[in-house]
Amino acid sequence: MIKGYAALLIIDVQVGSFKEERMLYKGIELLKNIQLLIHKARTVQAPIFYMKFNGKTGSLLEHGNPEWAIHESVAPLSEDIVLEKNHPDSFHETSLQQELNKRDIEHIVITGVQSEICIDATCRRAYSLGYDVTLVEDGHSTYDTTLLSASQIIKHHNDIIGEWFADLKKAQIIEF
Repeated sequence: MIKGYAALLIIDVQVGSFKEERMLYKGIELLKNIQLLIHKARTVQAPIFYMKFNGKTGSLLEHGNPEWAIHESVAPLSEDIVLEKNHPDSFHETSLQQELNKRDIEHIVITGVQSEICIDATCRRAYSLGYDVTLVEDGHSTYDTTLLSASQIIKHHNDIIGEWFADLKKAQIIEF
């Protein structure tokens, strides 16, 4: 059980990240884990925040493109808070901190895309701002690179973030 008021933060789970030609590592499993987290949060009326990345003009995640939409399998309801961002850090130049503070949120459960970019930046910033942070160990993903496989990147970030910036927990055991 999480102490204090908690919120679920779903980062950049947008249609464009789940295209067959460039599918996220274990993308279907990621969506199922996020669905489980959403169900758990809704059951206890914990607030759910969605971050949407505004890609550059002409990119897959350009604002307004069909691929820019939040993935339909984890789509927000009217009571959820949807914020847009232009940077990897979900707090940078957004109203996320103000929205969390308005609701007296002390603990943030973080899930989404991309492990080494937006997940990393947001976990570190949330920690620096004084929030208790849980990173969903099986609730973030990325792509293979020329240097590392996606599974190596995820493991590395779980190790680093879990050492300093967040508690690591699997989706199945998280309770709000």
